[in-house]
Amino acid sequence: MAKWHPEKKVVLDALAAEIVALYVGGRVVIAIDGLDGAGKTHFADDLAVALTATGRSVFRASIDDFHRSQAERHARGADSPEGYYRDSFDYSTFRRVLLEPFRMGGSTAFVTAAFDHVRDLPVQSKWRTGPKDAILVLDGIFLNRPELAGLWNYSIWLELPRELAEQRMLDRDGPAENAERYRGGQDLYLAEASPRTAASSIIDNRDLEHPRRVFADSC
Repeated sequence: MAKWHPEKKVVLDALAAEIVALYVGGRVVIAIDGLDGAGKTHFADDLAVALTATGRSVFRASIDDFHRSQAERHARGADSPEGYYRDSFDYSTFRRVLLEPFRMGGSTAFVTAAFDHVRDLPVQSKWRTGPKDAILVLDGIFLNRPELAGLWNYSIWLELPRELAEQRMLDRDGPAENAERYRGGQDLYLAEASPRTAASSIIDNRDLEHPRRVFADSC
């Protein structure tokens, strides 16, 4: 059992209780969105644990495992912010092998990863099945973009200052090549999608061990 700071446990347990109360049966898809460095993967992992504790069967996936090939991602140029925002992910494959079969439920099998962007190669498909009331927790950037609107039962926006997000990325990965590609791509997303407004709930995640729920009209 995960051992979280008491404040973090309160937030995670409350979110899990809210979600299972809203969706008492059937398949549910939850999206964890935020800037690069917002802590999406860790928060999604922790929320999956909290949801499992409610008795539901929970699966994890990341949009990072549905990248396009490097040639496709860089077709507009390796420095292109628009290329980062428009071309990074294969949403067609994501829908076809994961989201659509997952939503069908029953014995329909689904795949939680399709492409390894580090090796720049497809991964061998591992087909999975689950109970009819399973929950999928998905993390990744750009998940509230317009063409994905309506796909999530519930979405969470992780909020923090841009400077902190970039420092986390620097600490984790070192200096980024083409840093303006990533910053500019995220700016395009924020301007086009207003993900804070689109999300079901907003979590201030500047302190990873003390996440705090805030509301859309908060400063």
